[in-house]
Parts: sequence; C-alpha cells; structure tokens
Amino acid sequence: MKLSAAVFSALLFSTASAGPLSRRQSNQTQNQNQRAGTPMSPARGSAVGAAYFISNEPTGNQIIAADIGTDGKLTLRRAVDAGGLGAHGNTDPNGPDPLFSQGAIKASSSGNIVATVNAGSNTLAVFKVNPNDPTAITMIGKPVGSGGEFPVSLAINKAGDTVCSLNGGAVNGVNCFKVDQHKGLVPIANTARSLKLNQTTPATGPPGTASHIVFSEDNKQLIASIKGIPPQPGFLAVFDVASDGSLSQDFQSVAPAKGGLLPFSLTVIPGKNAVLATDAGLGFDIFDFARNAGAGNAIAGAGRSSAVAIDGQVATCWSSFSPETQNFYLTDIGTATVTEISVDNNLKGTIVKQYPQGQGSGTIDNDIATVGNNDFMYVLSANATRIDVLSLNAPGKARNIQKLDIAGPARASGVKIDGNNLQGMTTFIKKRVLHTLWPGKTYRELQNAGLVQEERFAKDRRGKVYRHL
Repeated sequence: MKLSAAVFSALLFSTASAGPLSRRQSNQTQNQNQRAGTPMSPARGSAVGAAYFISNEPTGNQIIAADIGTDGKLTLRRAVDAGGLGAHGNTDPNGPDPLFSQGAIKASSSGNIVATVNAGSNTLAVFKVNPNDPTAITMIGKPVGSGGEFPVSLAINKAGDTVCSLNGGAVNGVNCFKVDQHKGLVPIANTARSLKLNQTTPATGPPGTASHIVFSEDNKQLIASIKGIPPQPGFLAVFDVASDGSLSQDFQSVAPAKGGLLPFSLTVIPGKNAVLATDAGLGFDIFDFARNAGAGNAIAGAGRSSAVAIDGQVATCWSSFSPETQNFYLTDIGTATVTEISVDNNLKGTIVKQYPQGQGSGTIDNDIATVGNNDFMYVLSANATRIDVLSLNAPGKARNIQKLDIAGPARASGVKIDGNNLQGMTTFIKKRVLHTLWPGKTYRELQNAGLVQEERFAKDRRGKVYRHL
C-alpha cells in the first residue's frame, strides 16, 4: 500500500492564535530542585489538565504541553526537552505520521507520569507531572535504552507504575520497565521479547511496520499491532503478563477477520475482552478474544471478530474511546475525517457519523479526555500544524470548538516544528480527591436544607454527594 502524495501536500497552518510556548531543558541540565518550568505567559483561566504531543525532530525531541481549560479548549504552554532525538521512518512520499504509530507519548493520572519515545536515540524517558500544573513536567532519572531500535509506541498499566515499549526497527519487539520515582525507568526481567519482523532502522513502511501497544482491560495481556504487506494481512501479537510483570516467552499471533489487512491503532472495548483496531487498508477490525479464550487468555479464532469497511476511506489509522458517548472515534489521514463508530453488545460495529476536519490537514494521533461530565477529542492535524478540538456532546453530535495553531507559538518561542515530524497525542486530567457525605441523600435535598454550598460540593451520576478535599 502506498499513500497518495496528495495526503502530504503542504498547507498553510490555521490562523487560530495561542500564547507563546516556554522552552526549557530536561532536568539533566537544571537544578533538581527547580520548578518544572515557567510559562512565558500566564495560563488562561483554570486548567483542569494537559494535552501532550512530541515534536520528534531529528535534532532534538521536545514534549509540547498545552493546558486543558474547563471548557475543553487548549492553550499551548511549554516545550520540554525529551532527552533524545526524534526520527522519521523510511517512506515514499515523505509526510506526516513519521513513526507509523499511535502511542508515541502516553500519560497516566494514576501514576502521575508522562512517558515518551525518542525514536532517533532508541531511548525512552519518563516525567513526573506537577498535579497543580500538569504542563509542568520534570524528567525522572535519565532516558533509558528502549531495548531495541526505533521505539514507536508506549503502554502504561492501570496502576501507572509499568511502562512497556514497542520497538519497530531492525531490532524489534517489546520491553517493559518499572517506574522508579528516583531512577526513572528500570527494566523488568523477562520482558525483552522479539517480534521477529524483517525491518530496518528507521523502519520502512507504513506496510509491514509495528504500530501500537496496549494492555488488555484486565492488564493480563500486552497486545501489539503489526500492519500487513498486502495481500498478506497483518496480525496482533499477544503476550501474557505474569504477576511479577514478566511476559510469556512467545506471543500468540491473532489474525484479523477476512478482509482485514493493516491493523494499526488498538482501543480496548470496555467489558468485552475485545479490541477495535483501525485498519488503513479497509476501515476497522474488531478482535474478539472472549469467545475463544482459555483461562482468560486471548487466542486466535473467529468468535465475533469482524473487518468493517468505511466507504471512501484512505488511511484510517488512529482511534480513541469516549466514556461519555460510549462510542469510538477514528481519524483518517487521507480524508482528514473523524469517523464515529458504535459497537453493540454483540461486537457489531457501525458508523454513526463522520466529521470532516479540513481537506489535506493530515489528521493523525488523537485522544479523548473527560472534563466534568463532557468528553473532548484532541486531534493532531500534523499537515496543518494545528490541533483540532471536538466536543463530544452526545452520540452523533460531535462539534468542532477550536482549531489551535501550533506553528506560530512554536516559532515565536524558538521551538522547531515540522508537520512531517509531529507525532503523538495524550491527555492528563487532574485527580479530584473526594469523599462521600450523607450517603443516599441527593445534592438538591442537602442544598434545600441549607447543608451545602455549590462551590464546595459536587455530585456523581447516582446522586450521592461528595466534598472536595
């Protein structure tokens, strides 16, 4: 498969404005006791979290962090040295999606960390997130070897204390690391596992390359996606995860249903022991592990797996899940379209609606964050050097609320940006520490009794009342 050259044509970036970025080096060159960076301009309003992506420049990789406001909109704040170099895979024509992947940078609110690949240095770096200002991140320890070449994707477990990497170069495979709050990433024994791909460093693709790595919903499997080389379909490599964090010696190879070709991103389908994978050659694939599982382990088999075409798609490669709408949102770099997908209890996937983002904008990585009771989708439109923000109000009712320029603020701050090198998108939402008061009483009952004040209390969806601590 060869993507159309039109996909990578240069466009003028969006004229939407944002504050300039501050730029700082990692803590390898600063006092360990310094704050994690100071913005060149103050934050705009109250930030509830942050969105991160990477510049992935071969001369030096930067994590770019933006505030997420209470309205879901972004304000660019900082560019932080990631401690290594970026890289671009070998492809013709050259264009966006340089790592052929999803998950090049990942954040964890439970672990209070954000981790990134440095594909050109074959290293990984992990940063501590300031819970009061999530754009202020400080490297923990030093970058560590990824265990292979051309690292392209990361997975973080639910506890936020384990990071696993996917290497896509000549030395390819997976490796896992414990997060030590002083040393950084520490290799876990018996997790270096090869995928045995015939690849180069940097990887040559997009066909035939490693794409994405995720943990299963119960954290008992580690799953990596590998794109096929048509007509040969790709596969998922599934490793069992032991209680000590070690991985099974060999992976189980899971093929897509008939018609599947290029499984790319992996998004867990909650409560189903299944994943939705975008498929650049078709649309999307659903892998059903539950119907063919032994002792909870994913194995190959038909089950309710399927390969579903999206008419007119060019390269559907990235996906996220919205807890609020319960739907999946896929981005196509070729058509610059977000496609909303519903998956029913029988794992049948159907298209709900499509949302064009601007011809030629090059929509690649995306992530969804929950702010209050609303979900927001953040799409890296690399060719337009901007972030498209969508409010996911209800199923079938997504709407664009912001087109955030990246190039202008980066240029003003001296941060090098190239749309062909940008990669990744992940979000971090501040944790709210709550405890229950007066179980069984609704917020309105307590308010009417004069027992609560609105600014100090919140309620969950079941009507129980919580106090912010």
